[in-house]
Amino acid sequence: MKKVLVFVVVVFMAVATQVAKAQQQRPGQQPPPETDEKFKIGMAGYTFLKFDIDKALETLQRADVHYLCIKDFHLPLKSTDEQIAAFQAKLKAKGVTGYAVGPIYMKSEGQIDSAFAYAKRVGVKLIIGVPNYDLLPYVDKKVKEYGFNYAIHLHGPDIKTYPDAEDVWNHVKDLDPRIGMCLDIGHDTRNGKDPVADLKKYKSRVFDIHIKDVTGTTKLGYSLEVGRGVINFPAFVKMLRKVGYTGVCSLEHEKDMTDPFMGIAESIGYFRGVIKATK
Repeated sequence: MKKVLVFVVVVFMAVATQVAKAQQQRPGQQPPPETDEKFKIGMAGYTFLKFDIDKALETLQRADVHYLCIKDFHLPLKSTDEQIAAFQAKLKAKGVTGYAVGPIYMKSEGQIDSAFAYAKRVGVKLIIGVPNYDLLPYVDKKVKEYGFNYAIHLHGPDIKTYPDAEDVWNHVKDLDPRIGMCLDIGHDTRNGKDPVADLKKYKSRVFDIHIKDVTGTTKLGYSLEVGRGVINFPAFVKMLRKVGYTGVCSLEHEKDMTDPFMGIAESIGYFRGVIKATK
């Protein structure tokens, strides 16, 4: 009987030792996937149009995403300093940095004034904006005054202003170099453009990127999970490295917006997989 007990104890100790060794060798859970990249993975606030900031931050935390472009339905332009401080405290508690505000549509000089003052109070130095064409000289003036970067969000064939990267470039190339674009690769594709080629061509004015996938290269193309559409993400990630992009790549998920969570997880996972696979 004693021999049996000794044998059992020896086996138990051996197994326990092997388990301990395995646990020591096992990598930590969810190591930050972008630590070896100059660009960062983020989320566009518009993704959470149907949800409050608490649900948005819960989703970012679960997806291990730490950068958010703040949308004004989560933090209105007329928020008080106290409301902004409370909002920023929520982000900090979840390990999230609000790196920009927008997109903000601007149809008057007053709206431009309001957007720049808002960005300053929020504490960011990047505005994603959509100004009327005739207001670009005034945007140029405000950029010089504040020293912020201003990225114009392009919208594909859905609206007449800023349909693609080429159009943004043609309107800003002679303005202050801090006025550039938010390269929405889905909308650029839907306007018949190649976002890989456009990133290479207009790299000096690309200050933000909206990551998404689409089903086609025309207005009929619609948004779906990253990796399921027509955009060549391996080529795009390689170009990000080639041009030395250091900004944020923010997922803007526009499919199933009343229940986007599975699509967000799939899209972020695919994009991170491409980053790892294309080194």
